[in-house]
Amino acid sequence: MVLALCAGGLLLLPAGRALFQDTRDKLGKARPITPVDIKASAESPRHPAKNTTDGLTNSYWGAPAPGASVTYTFRKPFRLVDLIITNGPSAEAERYTREARALQIDLEVTTQDGEKQHKQLTLSDKPGPQTIPTGISDVKTVRLTLRSPAGLTPGRHLALAEIEFFQRS
Repeated sequence: MVLALCAGGLLLLPAGRALFQDTRDKLGKARPITPVDIKASAESPRHPAKNTTDGLTNSYWGAPAPGASVTYTFRKPFRLVDLIITNGPSAEAERYTREARALQIDLEVTTQDGEKQHKQLTLSDKPGPQTIPTGISDVKTVRLTLRSPAGLTPGRHLALAEIEFFQRS
């Protein structure tokens, strides 16, 4: 009987640990964290990837095609509670459709020990911020790869206005 309880406890330990961390995320207050380095696989002239963290929703990273990625590196590992994405070239409705938008983004998080976690994010094709709960511990880098473009026609590029990262305080 004791052996069965111990075995059951060991099997449920990861689920219990995840539930505990998620509860702490919800009860705690998230605070913003800024990356120390930003590198893009490609960017359009006058629209560098660093525009995604400038705090402005009227400037953006312009990527020439789907599959372009941007990698954010952080000074020290942290628990990524939420990610806020402002898609398109602007949060303003009248400017939102002037460039293409990614309707899916591949999220790849690398932790301090080198482990990679992947999530596919589906975004609404609408202006304004979209909050994505993540709950990933020991985050060192975050890479976002743009997929499923809307409005991509000749002379336009994929636009991503702002990315905000939040850690547990």
